Amino acid sequence: MSGLAPGIVRIPTRGDGDNCFLVEEEDGLTLVDVGWKNAPIVIRQAVEAAGRTLNDITRIVITHAHPDHVRGLAELLARTGGADVFIHELEQPWLAAGRVSPHGRSGALGRAIDHLPLLHWQPVAATRTVTNGQAIGSLRVIHTPGHSPGHIVLLHEPTRTLLVGDAVFHRSGLTIGPAALAADPAARPASLLRMPRDVRAVGFAHGQPLSGERISAFHDFCQAIEDTAARH
Repeated sequence: MSGLAPGIVRIPTRGDGDNCFLVEEEDGLTLVDVGWKNAPIVIRQAVEAAGRTLNDITRIVITHAHPDHVRGLAELLARTGGADVFIHELEQPWLAAGRVSPHGRSGALGRAIDHLPLLHWQPVAATRTVTNGQAIGSLRVIHTPGHSPGHIVLLHEPTRTLLVGDAVFHRSGLTIGPAALAADPAARPASLLRMPRDVRAVGFAHGQPLSGERISAFHDFCQAIEDTAARH
């Protein structure tokens, strides 16, 4: 567990590469994404280390319904006593089905792995659906389809911190991830251009965060995406 920005804590849920984020609000805590099946144990430990309990989590915002973000969701909900679950309306059917749609990946490899029981989860009914531009407490929703149809990025407006889910990966550099695992790979560059540039920190679902002087790497990455899009 480490501070990403004032009021935001990064919780590595598996090793140091898979992350969820805890955001402090006036009416409780908001958790962004959950993780794999065992993630609730790690999340509980982090919340209690901060002097809080899982009952202080009043909202869980899911950036998209892929197993590495939601497999632990049902268990965590049972432990919180009933937090609201927010997800984009296009992702709600996947969350309720307990698996990625058979048409949810562009590549044969992605479709094949989605058949594996390990990548299914206990179905969850979201209590709230979100749309582009909506505010969830201090977080502003930015719809960024491509990796999945209803993928969202969240801007923490008080600190200008961007929580990008799987819109960008930070593994051996910044990338937009394998095309085979995305629903619509061609849509990803345009979606990335929707993200604000004037940010002070970036939290990734996969990889180390960027802040301070290191944030320039994210700015350069976004500029490269924009330059490439302009040439095509």
